Amino acid sequence: MSDKPSFFDELKRRNVIRVAGLYLVGAWLLIQIASTMLPAFDGPAWALRGLIITLALGFIPALVFSWVFELTPQGLKRDEEVAPEESIAPQTARRMNRMIIAVLVLALGYFAVDKVVLAPRREAALVATIARSRPAPAPNEPKSAVNPKSIAVLPFDNLSRDPDNAYFAEGIQDEILTRLARVADLKVISRTSTQRFKSAPENLPEIAKQLGVMNILEGSVQRVNDQVRVNVQLINASNDAHLWAETYDRKLTDIFTVESEIAKTIADTLQAKLTGSEMAAMAKAPTADTEANELYAKGRFFWNKRTGADLRKAIEYFNQAIAKDPDYARAYVGLANSYLLLPYYGAAAPQDSIPHAKAAVKKALELDNTLGEAYATSAKVRTEHDFEFEQGITEFERAVQLSPNYATAHHWFASGPLMALARSDRAIAEGKRAVELDPLSLIANAELGLVYLYARRYDEAIAQFRKTIELDSRFYLAHYELGTALLLKGQSTEAIAAYRTAVELNDDPTVLALLGQAYARVEHRDEAQKIRARLTEEAKSRYVSGYSFAILLTSLGDKEGAVDALERSYRNGEGNDIYLIRVDPLLDDLHGDPRFEALAEKIVPAREFAKSATTAK
Repeated sequence: MSDKPSFFDELKRRNVIRVAGLYLVGAWLLIQIASTMLPAFDGPAWALRGLIITLALGFIPALVFSWVFELTPQGLKRDEEVAPEESIAPQTARRMNRMIIAVLVLALGYFAVDKVVLAPRREAALVATIARSRPAPAPNEPKSAVNPKSIAVLPFDNLSRDPDNAYFAEGIQDEILTRLARVADLKVISRTSTQRFKSAPENLPEIAKQLGVMNILEGSVQRVNDQVRVNVQLINASNDAHLWAETYDRKLTDIFTVESEIAKTIADTLQAKLTGSEMAAMAKAPTADTEANELYAKGRFFWNKRTGADLRKAIEYFNQAIAKDPDYARAYVGLANSYLLLPYYGAAAPQDSIPHAKAAVKKALELDNTLGEAYATSAKVRTEHDFEFEQGITEFERAVQLSPNYATAHHWFASGPLMALARSDRAIAEGKRAVELDPLSLIANAELGLVYLYARRYDEAIAQFRKTIELDSRFYLAHYELGTALLLKGQSTEAIAAYRTAVELNDDPTVLALLGQAYARVEHRDEAQKIRARLTEEAKSRYVSGYSFAILLTSLGDKEGAVDALERSYRNGEGNDIYLIRVDPLLDDLHGDPRFEALAEKIVPAREFAKSATTAK
């Protein structure tokens, strides 16, 4: 019988089996720790995958190494070079046994901590995230207590002698809001709602109640040449307690650092949990050029005024900002948004403005793919002009993830792909969230009413439009949308009165067409024909959408002419008028017409529309 040891005996003598056990247990423990820690620091998904692959690839080399080499008092030697009397393999084996036991104890300890401590925390964090994303309660639902981590940033006082510095002061307020809006653990009210109030008002509790917040930031800005002084104070409006105050005296070139410090201190004071990406976004300077920043602030000022003429001014300033800093991503977003909205305010035909919007937002995302505002703009273009609804939903979800307090993303999401695909429940939830974040915004309130209207929930639509009119009785869009809801409810006299009010407030051709179709539906065909003739004449000298003619001709019973007009809209790139073709109640009479159905199939394919979780009927 041979005395030569078996292969298994050699594996044990050379400690290969122990190395395998120690490696596997250690690798498992390392992977578990990494899977917990990497998400906490916003580590990329590939980092964990890379670790797992590296450990897997290292297993066989580790076994080969332990087979070939032995540890001796003189260091590592090849196994065949070690004499039996020099070998310390038994001592090494005992040490490795202790190491294996120690690693197993650590692994069991980690398992227990994860089960008892970490897992409940992860579940709590998930519940908190879901809770933060829930929409505001409906008017007839009981309202919960005010979120203690909610804040409104009031307009900053311009203490400089030069009135032109008002843009600069607004820019600082806007920048602080933008940074805070990226923090998911905060509720941040949009600038549209806060602009109605002056800084340092006397009735803070009432303002906080209107805005639905607990905390208010007040501030002032004074600029002299290249020196800037910024005063801020954070106040708990419920008890008028001053939570924090600071004065910053800095050079103009340091203004972004000041804005970042203010936003970070607010988040810390309100005990908001910040992820790694949120902290990075808060610290990031949008541009290194202070002149470009001032031009951008002027562009934002005019963009927020929302008229055709002001949007044109905004485009001028955004282009000037880009000329100063060609890598200024936010300026490209502002430019894209301005071109995108021009058709809505009768300031351009879509085929003239939308290509510019597409080019600008594409450039913005190339420069910075962490801007939620850019994804929202891109999603709106995809939805309303490229008819890519599922891609639009994906980009809106990305926008909300990156900037959860960006009210515009929520209201565009609601009135965009969700409404076009008749996903009514989710659209209403997003619309309510937009109003929660921007409670005094006319457009956010009106668009929530529009979502109710397209969901055929007319009573709720009427209530929402009337609420919007209470905010500003001169907002023509709410009047004409109220008219449509009343008409569909069968209240034609009140509908015509609402349409007439809208016509008096604005000479938008679409409003005139809506008045005309209301006349036609109540058998005042002569009045409807007069409006048709007027629109035909106006179309020779100004932009009149094909949709305007389509709804008027539909009500007059001219289905062929109505479909002709819709097809013209499709050819001319007027996607923002027809992307709702399958859910628009004013086009119901055209359903079943072969040409209409063929056009609808090009815009919203039936298979995509059929995926809707809820269909508005």
